[in-house]
Amino acid sequence: MPKRKRKPRNADASDVNGEDNVVLYETAPLQLRYYGDPVLRKRAKPVAKITDAELQLAEQMLMTLEATGNGIGLAATQVGVLKRLIIVNIGEVDDEVYEPLVLFNPEILSSEGEIVAEEGCLSIPDVTADVKRPEQIVVEGINVERQSIRIEADGLLARVLLHEIDHLNGVLFIDRISGLKRRLLSDELLRLQQAQRPS
Repeated sequence: MPKRKRKPRNADASDVNGEDNVVLYETAPLQLRYYGDPVLRKRAKPVAKITDAELQLAEQMLMTLEATGNGIGLAATQVGVLKRLIIVNIGEVDDEVYEPLVLFNPEILSSEGEIVAEEGCLSIPDVTADVKRPEQIVVEGINVERQSIRIEADGLLARVLLHEIDHLNGVLFIDRISGLKRRLLSDELLRLQQAQRPS
C-alpha cells in the first residue's frame, strides 16, 4: 500500500516462484507481482513454523518495501510467496514514529466503526480509490521473536493492516469499491493487466 512520496530506487529481482519452494537471495529485493498475476488472487497458507527461511523472507520483504520508495505495507503474496506474512512500515504519523512491523499469521479479532479514505497498492500502481473500512481493529499475530502479540490499531495503521491481510486472502482494495467505481477504473486496470511485467 503506497503512501510515502520518495523517489523510488531500482530493485533487482530475486528468484521467487510463487508457490511453496522459494529460493531467496541474501541481498536483492524481491520481485513485486502486479495486477493480473494469478498469485494475487490465491489464499496464503498459515506459517506452521517460523524458521530461518521465514525470517529471511521477512527481512527481504522489508528491503523490498523500502526499495519501492513509497510503500508502507507488503504481503508475502505480493512477492509471489503464498505464506501468511505481512510487513507494515508507516514511519511517522502525527509526530508518532512507528517501528516496522512484521506479522506472521495475522488475524483480525475484532473491528468497529467505519471510515472512508483513499488507498492505493504497490501491486496496482498509479490507481487509487476511496475505500470504506473499519475505523478500529484488534489484530493478533506472531512477531519475529516468535511471540504472539495483539495490536489495537486505528487510523492509518488499522487501514494498512486490513489492506495487507486482505492480500493474504486474495482480496484487492478494488474489490471493496462499488461496481460503478470499478467501471470508472476499468481502462486503467485493463492496461495494467495487459502490461508486460517480469514474473
